[in-house]
Amino acid sequence: MIARYADAQALSPQEAETHCANSAGIARLGQPEGIAPSVAFLVSPAARWLTGVALRIGGGEVKSL
Repeated sequence: MIARYADAQALSPQEAETHCANSAGIARLGQPEGIAPSVAFLVSPAARWLTGVALRIGGGEVKSL
């Protein structure tokens, strides 16, 4: 995604990543290491009673009008 955005905006990948993180208001983009614990929980026996749940794992960013 960053590479396509960088190309469309004529930015380097590093500039595009900085721009996206700053515009999200969280100063950094998500990394697999930040998402992995949630995924590990969801596939573990500890989550066996979860049904029909939507978890937002997005670092606090919410798209709205």
